[in-house]
Amino acid sequence: MRKLLVLTAAVLALTVVADVLASTPKLKGTVGPGFTITLTQSGKSVTKLKAGTYTLVVSDKASIHSFVLEKKKGGTFEKTITSVPFMGTKTVKVKLTAGKYEYYCRPHQASMNGTFTVT
Repeated sequence: MRKLLVLTAAVLALTVVADVLASTPKLKGTVGPGFTITLTQSGKSVTKLKAGTYTLVVSDKASIHSFVLEKKKGGTFEKTITSVPFMGTKTVKVKLTAGKYEYYCRPHQASMNGTFTVT
């Protein structure tokens, strides 16, 4: 009986953790294979988000690119999600506070970039 109670408690705890992770809004970043970089949520380009914690999934499709997320106004935050020569997918949690953000490819920042605002 005691083993059953312990097992039940463990399953319940895992269910709670899974529910919390599943409820985190997801953002999808893509860089490459050509000279393109995007950030979307539910298939739409991100231009404005509410402050909070997000799961960011970045697909890096070219060894010559990177994906960096940086807060440009309203504080300091810079996170390199992928770097040259990485190719593949990386998933990170990011806490976004109010301000203006930029995502870009570090080697090609002048032409591969986008911005969004967090309120």
